[in-house]
Amino acid sequence: MLKTILTLALAASVTHAPPPSGQVVRKDWKVRGEAGDLAVREVRLDRGARGRPVLLLHGARVPGVASFDLPVPGGSLAADLARRGFRVFVLDARGYGGSDRPPALDAPPSANPPAVTGDEVVRDIASVVDRLRATTRHDRVDLVGWATGGHWAGWYASEHPDRVEHLVLYNSLYGAVDGHPTLGRGSDLEDPDRPGHFDDARHGAYRIATGPGLLAGWDASIPWDDKDRWRDPRVAAAYVEHALASDPTSADREPPGFRAPTGALEDSFRLAIGERLWDARRITARTLVVRAEHDFWSRAEDVPTLVADLGRAQDVRAVRLAGATHWAHLDRPAHGRDRLLRELTTWLS
Repeated sequence: MLKTILTLALAASVTHAPPPSGQVVRKDWKVRGEAGDLAVREVRLDRGARGRPVLLLHGARVPGVASFDLPVPGGSLAADLARRGFRVFVLDARGYGGSDRPPALDAPPSANPPAVTGDEVVRDIASVVDRLRATTRHDRVDLVGWATGGHWAGWYASEHPDRVEHLVLYNSLYGAVDGHPTLGRGSDLEDPDRPGHFDDARHGAYRIATGPGLLAGWDASIPWDDKDRWRDPRVAAAYVEHALASDPTSADREPPGFRAPTGALEDSFRLAIGERLWDARRITARTLVVRAEHDFWSRAEDVPTLVADLGRAQDVRAVRLAGATHWAHLDRPAHGRDRLLRELTTWLS
C-alpha cells in the first residue's frame, strides 16, 4: 500500500483550477443525537455544492461557529473552504453552543464528574455523519478537527474507517507519549492524592471561560508585542463575542463567562500522560497531520508517533506550520492562515 510522508521542507506545488463563483450561504440544522439535538451549520456556495461533505470539529472550549465561522474578514475557515467549492458543515458537540446540554451543566460544577467525554462526542459525530450520508448521498465524509476536535475526529475515524475519506488532525494531541508542559503529570489537572488521575473534584463537570481567558493563551503564543500586527483585532473581538453568545447564561456572570464541559480536559490529561484513547492503526482515511510551530496544545512528538501508527492509511502527509500559533486559522494570512488553507484545499481535493 502506497504511503507518502512529506515534511514542511517540501512545499506543495499544485496548480488549482479557478475557484467557483457564487455567494456563501448558511443553513442551520438540528440533528437528533443520542442525548438530544445537535446543532450543525452548513456553509456552501448558493449555486450548490455536490462534493463530499467536510465536517469541522471544534476544540475543548469554544464551540463550532465561534471557532470556524466568524462574520468578519479572515474569521471563517468554513466560508473560505466553501468559496473553494467544498460543502462544509460545522458541528457543536453536546454541551456546546447550540446543541442540547446535559443536566450536569445546569448544576454547580462540583456536583458532577467531568461532562462530555470523548466517547460521547464520538457518538455525536456518528449521529451527524449518518445524517450527512443520508442527505448528501455520499458514503464517506471528510473530517477536519482542531485541537481536541482532532482527537475526536481521529477517534471516530478509527472506529468507522469505512465512513471517512479524508482526515485532518490540526494541532491535536495523540496518546502513547508521556509528558506535557501544562496538561500532564504535575499540572493542575492531576489529582495530588492520586498521581496519574484527573482531578475530578477540583474541575467538576464544567469550567467557566471568560473573554480575557480566551485571549490570554493566544496572546502569550504570539511572539510580537503588538498582537494586532499578528492577529486582526476584529477577529479576536468576534471570537470572544461569539464564544460568549454561544451560552445563554453568559451574561448572568460577572465578568460574562460561558460553560465549557471538562470531559475534554480529562481526555487531554490522559493523552498527555501517554494513554492511547484511540488507535490510529485502525484508520484507513487519507490523513493530513498539521502542527503549528508555536502550538501549546499538541507536542512535537505527537506528529512522528501518530504518523508511525498510520500504517493502514491510504496516504499520509505531515506538515509543520513555521512560525504559526495554535490559532493559525484565525491569525493573519502571513502567519499560518494562508498556508493552512492551501494545505487543506489541496488535501481535501
